Amino acid sequence: MNDKAQFDQQHFDSLYPKVKFSRRGFIASSFATGFAVSAGPVMAQQAIKTPADGLEVGEGVLPVAGGNLPIYFAAPKKAGKYATVILIPEIWGLHEYQKDVCRRLAKAGYYGISLDPYFRQGQLWKITDFKQVLSAANALDDKVMLADLDALVAWVEQQPKANARKLGITGMCRGGRTVWMYTAHSKKIKAGVAWYGGLNALPPAQPQTPIDIADQLNAPVLGLYAGADQGIPPDAVERMRAALLAFGKDKESPIHVYPGMPHAFHADYRPSYRKEAAEDGWKRMLAWFKKHGVA
Repeated sequence: MNDKAQFDQQHFDSLYPKVKFSRRGFIASSFATGFAVSAGPVMAQQAIKTPADGLEVGEGVLPVAGGNLPIYFAAPKKAGKYATVILIPEIWGLHEYQKDVCRRLAKAGYYGISLDPYFRQGQLWKITDFKQVLSAANALDDKVMLADLDALVAWVEQQPKANARKLGITGMCRGGRTVWMYTAHSKKIKAGVAWYGGLNALPPAQPQTPIDIADQLNAPVLGLYAGADQGIPPDAVERMRAALLAFGKDKESPIHVYPGMPHAFHADYRPSYRKEAAEDGWKRMLAWFKKHGVA
């Protein structure tokens, strides 16, 4: 097995749960609840459900090159301008998990906004074949992804409740990788939090890695990684740390590793969810944003 094939298998293993379940019943349940179909059995009883009371929520599309970018936002209903956090989704795009996290951010006093970076490939959260989802998501070119985010930021700057001068970014899985990449691309981000973001290149769409752009970060990023992540092994995290150290950014952008935790430990709708680590990471994220002016 060559290096790319080995990485692809590790990536697959880290994202796809090794559990037995009734496929037919699971798919029906996933559609009913709005969660990603191919992510594994939806743990409906443990999935966090954040009510919209006291919030202003909305969804729509933003015209960008090649189509209409779906977006979802949530903010406190009370009048005012709120520090803003962009939430970048996992490989399944914009589904109920991301929407709920936006509402959690709003409950914490933020204007939380998410998007579907993969909309040109279809609604990936509805696709039943996981490998098809992975292939489609990995086809998203970094240049397109960065341009879409620039368009989203420009839109956010026009929203009456969004304080874009206090702009943060966070994301999980592929979204965690995007946090690193976009923070190196944009000077408008004040702080980022990357949850188990991938650290390998997948050319031609993703020719660079967060390691490659460690010297270009325009704002501090907190990395939250999982010690037992099969797709992002400890040596990859150490290479990222070494790159940050080499460019004098290790104290500005630290990495915290949760020993023994699996990939996607924050994804409360999946079997990979680990409540203690997820809650600790959430507290660290909010404290990080506050420390760096996103509050």
